[in-house]
Amino acid sequence: MSFLGSSTRDAPGETGIGEPGSSESAPLLINGSAPVRVKGASFASSVFNMMNAIMGSGILGLAYSMASTGIVFFCILLTTVSTLASYSIHLLLKLCDQTGMNSYEDLGGRAFQKPGKALVGITIIIQNVGAMSSYLFILKSELPAAIQGFMEADGTGHAWYEDGRVVLIIVTLCVVVPLAMLTKIGFLGYSSSFAAFCVLYFVVVVVVKKWSIPCPLPQNVTTLSYSCQVSNSTDSECTPKLFIISSKSAFAIPTMAFSFLCHTSVLPIYCELDKPTKSKMQNVTNVSISLTFLLYLISAVFGYLTFYNHVESELLLSYDMYLPHDIMVMMVRLAILCSVLLTVPLIQFPARKSVTMLLFEGRPFSWVIHVTTTLFILGVVLLLAIFVPDIRQMFGVVGSTTSSCLLFVFPGTLYLKINNRSFRTFDCIGALILVVFGLIMGFLSLSVIVMSWTTTS
Repeated sequence: MSFLGSSTRDAPGETGIGEPGSSESAPLLINGSAPVRVKGASFASSVFNMMNAIMGSGILGLAYSMASTGIVFFCILLTTVSTLASYSIHLLLKLCDQTGMNSYEDLGGRAFQKPGKALVGITIIIQNVGAMSSYLFILKSELPAAIQGFMEADGTGHAWYEDGRVVLIIVTLCVVVPLAMLTKIGFLGYSSSFAAFCVLYFVVVVVVKKWSIPCPLPQNVTTLSYSCQVSNSTDSECTPKLFIISSKSAFAIPTMAFSFLCHTSVLPIYCELDKPTKSKMQNVTNVSISLTFLLYLISAVFGYLTFYNHVESELLLSYDMYLPHDIMVMMVRLAILCSVLLTVPLIQFPARKSVTMLLFEGRPFSWVIHVTTTLFILGVVLLLAIFVPDIRQMFGVVGSTTSSCLLFVFPGTLYLKINNRSFRTFDCIGALILVVFGLIMGFLSLSVIVMSWTTTS
């Protein structure tokens, strides 16, 4: 029997991911212990939690990725990244079985002592800060349009809700900060199923609206009427491309890596699973990634077939010019915003845990440290969301560096180190391939992104 099958559950007052005051690094009990049987999360609940950890603002950038790579090339890349993401989780789960550890940081410490633990912790902080920044960027871009859609037009054109920065600051202070201040994350899991259905509604609307916008696209219009001017587009612009390789293609893999990254949440979900075993958690992972893959693919295909080369880096912005007051678009915008808004405080927890682990390890829980760390992280995130001008930059930089490390490089490297680099097994060979793939993709993507910035500046 797996050691996780005889583990104890978090005691009252403890959190699933090791907040201050909990046994964040305590190894799970090995066979022969006297476990306290407490019913954990069901399989379906764990799938929803996993999907919520996977899905986020990344789904809004996949149509742009398809426009930059072509349909066939995009499908190949998406399949490759999702398969490797599932395999890297397999390696992490196997390491948990071998070592009895229940956190990503502790696995880094087991392999490379304190430097390894610090490296993994810092990477988690950077990645989660980048993720939260991109989520707040979505809120800054979409909240003003969502509010305007349900309110009377302001005669002066200077209403406060038309400024995305003002709206973002208000929402952050009123919603994100109070939720992020909580010391427990258990109840936030109840929003996972709601968030999944919000994304499902988004995909349905993208499919339906494919037949509401003509091709060639109207030019400089606010409504789709027969009197609108049509751009001088050729018929070739309405023909989907199968393979595209250009400098813009460099954003595709980082965006996909960012969209499938859930590795900082895998082990907490594993620990909370009812009667957890490695095979059961692997099934949760496979089902979650498969469903997410399907939603990603459908939204990307129909988003691309709606706008072709004119798709925006953030898909919902593409609908504003052509369907500015469509009720379905306004509702899907609210659905996505609700999903994104509830995700920000959720992924802030592992970032804060890593900060307190690196700076205040061994200290008892302190509200001063808790509040100060939370406000500092959210302050940095808010500044990035306000001043980063294009979401592609956030996806590109974060995806090509920290996401590639957490998704590809670290799982493979930790597995090889803990297993003494033995290449006699399939998993060790697969781990090496995972490391090489992650390094190559991260380096090439980041290089092309930097070069594109220098040529456009």
